[in-house]
Amino acid sequence: MATGAALMFTGGSSTPAARELNPPLLPLKFTSPSSLALSLGGGRTRKRISLYYSLASPAVTGRGGLPFSVAAVHTGEETFEEGENEGRVGGGVAMVVAPPKPRTGKAALILKRNMTRSKRFLEIQKLKEIKREYDLKTAISLLKGMSNAKFVETAEAHFRLNIDPKYNDQQLRATVNFPKGTGQTVRVVVLTQGEKVDEAKNAGADLVGGEDLIEQIKGGFMDFDKLIASPDMMPKVASLGKILGPRGLMPNPKAGTVTSSIPQAIAEFRQGKVEYRADKTGIVHIRFGKIHFPEEDLLANLLAAVKSIEANRPSGAKGVYWRSAHICSSMGPSIRLNIREMLDYKLPEDA
Repeated sequence: MATGAALMFTGGSSTPAARELNPPLLPLKFTSPSSLALSLGGGRTRKRISLYYSLASPAVTGRGGLPFSVAAVHTGEETFEEGENEGRVGGGVAMVVAPPKPRTGKAALILKRNMTRSKRFLEIQKLKEIKREYDLKTAISLLKGMSNAKFVETAEAHFRLNIDPKYNDQQLRATVNFPKGTGQTVRVVVLTQGEKVDEAKNAGADLVGGEDLIEQIKGGFMDFDKLIASPDMMPKVASLGKILGPRGLMPNPKAGTVTSSIPQAIAEFRQGKVEYRADKTGIVHIRFGKIHFPEEDLLANLLAAVKSIEANRPSGAKGVYWRSAHICSSMGPSIRLNIREMLDYKLPEDA
């Protein structure tokens, strides 16, 4: 019997002589409900590795050996008497498995649970109770107190809804008008023709055009935040779908970017009209202002978003609609909101 650090398998084959498996042959790949055991070491006490394996045809190797592959491994320790089980030792051919390919893209990203938080983040995280659900006023005050980045952070809201957007009657896509604005400068481009060109220019559009503007966009022009189109231009705009669609800039009636009232649409987007939609997991992400806004302004914008999501509830949403609600700054920890208090809250002027 082999001694030292040699690996030998003691399975159910009838081959009388023991064979050694050198460590370079591992890892092994096994696939069937038969069992095999590997013993590591010598003497009375050895490490025993039990394997489930499958045997292929001897013709695979051309040597009469038994090629096998591993599906499961169980390790343990047991004591052998001298000469015990030697007659049951099998001879086989190990099939070497190539090392796994390195992950690329999103699969290579570090999971959130494995990330190391910065000292700044850990310090501000101590300001809140992790499992507590906060009322709106307290949450907004805490949100402003936990913002200490070197730039003006954005206030974000994340609502998890009880919907499955893969079904048509559970999709959510709408717009909300923030009464206090977003704190961002919106660049508006308009695609139209005829008399509406002058209307768009007088309304303050950054750029107005027709087919010539479509060609500019195809050539790489993307220096705008909103693209508004008149209905008569949509057949021509359809050719921009592959360019604008992935960026969320494709004109859409639900988003208010396909309209005949171009001056009104321009004014609304400049004053704080924002489009939102539920992602594939049923979560809505909305930016509702800047951290330097007064607490009353942030509260008014947040309530406007909540009322809009409630008013646009999909027809297929059944049972409890709101599952969780959180707010956070761009670089800060999230604050969980009390959903019942959030839905019932009224501003002083509305009371």
